Amino acid sequence: MRRPLWLLLLLLLPPLAGTWGDRGPAGAREADEGGGPGRAWRAFQGLQERLRAAGTLSRRYWVLFSCRLWPETCEQDEEGAPRPLGWSLPLLGQQYLDILTTWYCSFRNCCNGGDCRISNNFPGLVSDLSVRLHGQHLAQELVLGTVKGYLELPRPDKALALSFHGWSGTGKNFVARLLAENLYRDGLQSECIQVFITMLHFPHPKSVDLYKKRLTDQVRKTQARCHQTLFIFDEAEKLHPELLEALGPHLERQAPDNGRAESRRTIFLFLSNLGGNIISEVVLNLLKAGRAREEITMEHLEPRLQAEMVASTESDFGHSRLVKENLIDFFVPFLPLEYRHVRLCARDAFLSQELLYTEEALDEVAKMMVSGP
Repeated sequence: MRRPLWLLLLLLLPPLAGTWGDRGPAGAREADEGGGPGRAWRAFQGLQERLRAAGTLSRRYWVLFSCRLWPETCEQDEEGAPRPLGWSLPLLGQQYLDILTTWYCSFRNCCNGGDCRISNNFPGLVSDLSVRLHGQHLAQELVLGTVKGYLELPRPDKALALSFHGWSGTGKNFVARLLAENLYRDGLQSECIQVFITMLHFPHPKSVDLYKKRLTDQVRKTQARCHQTLFIFDEAEKLHPELLEALGPHLERQAPDNGRAESRRTIFLFLSNLGGNIISEVVLNLLKAGRAREEITMEHLEPRLQAEMVASTESDFGHSRLVKENLIDFFVPFLPLEYRHVRLCARDAFLSQELLYTEEALDEVAKMMVSGP
């Protein structure tokens, strides 16, 4: 890859003084002197000098360009090194380097510092959660606060584990995608993210031993590739109990590894429909009692949600060591959406596709969806 880039830099070189098309005073004198062997020899020597200057100039461009992309292999430029005739790095040459660097970095991993696969765009996350997520004030506050606080820790001693609960269509997958888009340059396509859908990746209980090995291998390989990783488990309530057990060591507290240049940060998201009914029941009772939706707090929901999970006979999630040993840091309730929230979601869908819509169209879409209290 580096050799074609070196040749491409030759094409970006600005014209040197005295090259073809720029005769200057010396060129004018040569034109007046007439022909002869002496003139031909001088022209040949001039051509050799210009080719050497162009070669040296292109090599200096290459050194500057490669030092931007691969600083660890960059050799210090000597102050007294001879420079080609008329050498300087003018504004135009700097612009050439900027354009080429931007182009190269559009499909290669390179940046000014750190791991450029990781963006951690917290202002973008704040904006997305407040503007694009509707009717989920608890999830908005809890997800933003916990994720931002965790990633800003100098050396966290455990992975952050969040468990999202609520009916289908309330925004659990949407929030997971917003996290991926704002924390990683390539969003869900990032090599630092792994997404597991239980019934797709672990469909056969008889193969649980194979699944356990694959799962632990993928977690370790992803952590080895990236110092900040995100693992998303959709349909977490359907995970086999042995798979939940296999995840336990990855969520336990770890002794800090002071030998690592960058501390490892890992986020686990468990997305589940478990607890959706109890969340809806609590919300409905509070609304009937005259409470505003935005006045509902975690104190109203968290004890009932955890009790529902432990008592459930339809899932092993609440009986796993992840819950019993408090390896899940926060249980995040997603409230049932109201009619007005569904309309907003429909509007956003039209806008994202740059489609025109009417208020009647939004009503039609909202009527087709199941909404809560």
